[in-house]
Amino acid sequence: MGSSERPPSSRERPWGVGDIVRLAGRALDGLGLLWLEGEVTQVSQPASGHLYFALRDKEAVLPAVMWGRDVTRIKFRIEAGQRLRVRGRLGVYDRDGRMQLYADFAEPAGLGAEALALEQLKAKLAAEGLFALEKKRPLPTFPRRIGVVTSRTGAAVHDIIRTVQRRLPTPILIADCAVQGPTAPAQLVNGMAMVVRAGVDVLIIGRGGGAATDLSAFNHERVVRTIARCPVPVISAVGHETDLSLADLAADARASTPTAAAELVVADGNIVAELLVKEGRRLDREIQHRLGRARQDLDRATLALHNRGERSLSLLRAQLHQLQERLSALHPRARLNARYAQLAELQRRLLAQHPGGRVAKARREHDALLARAEAAMRRRLESGGRELGRLGAQLHALSPLAVLDRGFAMVSKDGAIVRDAAQLSAGDTLHVRFATGEVDVEVKS
Repeated sequence: MGSSERPPSSRERPWGVGDIVRLAGRALDGLGLLWLEGEVTQVSQPASGHLYFALRDKEAVLPAVMWGRDVTRIKFRIEAGQRLRVRGRLGVYDRDGRMQLYADFAEPAGLGAEALALEQLKAKLAAEGLFALEKKRPLPTFPRRIGVVTSRTGAAVHDIIRTVQRRLPTPILIADCAVQGPTAPAQLVNGMAMVVRAGVDVLIIGRGGGAATDLSAFNHERVVRTIARCPVPVISAVGHETDLSLADLAADARASTPTAAAELVVADGNIVAELLVKEGRRLDREIQHRLGRARQDLDRATLALHNRGERSLSLLRAQLHQLQERLSALHPRARLNARYAQLAELQRRLLAQHPGGRVAKARREHDALLARAEAAMRRRLESGGRELGRLGAQLHALSPLAVLDRGFAMVSKDGAIVRDAAQLSAGDTLHVRFATGEVDVEVKS
């Protein structure tokens, strides 16, 4: 006799534990599919992929399991603290002999599954730092080429083109892709990769207006991660003022409309032109100021150089005077005059003594001395001539006349040397001395 045919109770023939557990399981299974609502607790998911959790309310706690194939169909992640509506069948786990719910579907109680999944993805990406403000990059002031990832048939691309051409014409590279539907995320990602490889300085991704439910492609995790790691700054222009997509949070800048995105990416040409004119004027004033200061510095340097030249010329004059005195002292005529004076003294002394043989001896000595004197004078004259030539060459090199020989001229007015053009007036008569010859000139201006 099967276990279903046994009497309800018998002391002589008691029930087996397994029989009772199986009987309870069949009884619970007979209830069919049930919907339960409660708060999720004790969530765990081992490597098998199955999800184990519990539902509780104020009165009781019910264990539940959801097999891995059913978990993958849930759009959000089941976490402790959520309040869910869960569908499943009641049964008894034979090994523990406890009742549990075998769930095959779950949805948030109150908040929709799509909204919950979006909030979970937003929290996950924020925790990774994809939305951090410090990662936002500045937009280029004057991009050389702009990339636009959107549908080429939508109004967004035409608004961007018209705005860019009106403000400051700039080359635009367009990647045509779907902006809604199941294929939109992959096309958006491929479009961004294409324009970046082609070479752009900034990228606009977005679409025109539409319902809030049409933004799912711009909330897709792959699209958001691609925007965050894009090597050039990205502007999100989804076209919804009140609805903030995850693409808006990951982008370096957000624009409420495609037109606003175009205004962000290029400057107003008229304003730039006015700014250039103002900067040109400011630069001209700065240059004139710098030139004025340079002229003053040049005047001071010229005056300092002139004063230094005067001091050097005075020093050279003093040296020349000293050389002239030394040359006069070394001149052979002065040495000869001294020798002649000595000779006259000797002759006087000789005549004053005995005039006989001493006169003849004196004459011989006189002749010898005269010969020695003449030889000494010749040597002195030759040496003095050489020294005179050397000193004369130095004197000539230091002489102002040598400067005239090099092509310079000496200008004087009323006998005074003219060193500054500021001393002259139109109509003045000047005397100009050259290396050879002199002329009088009249100042015209």
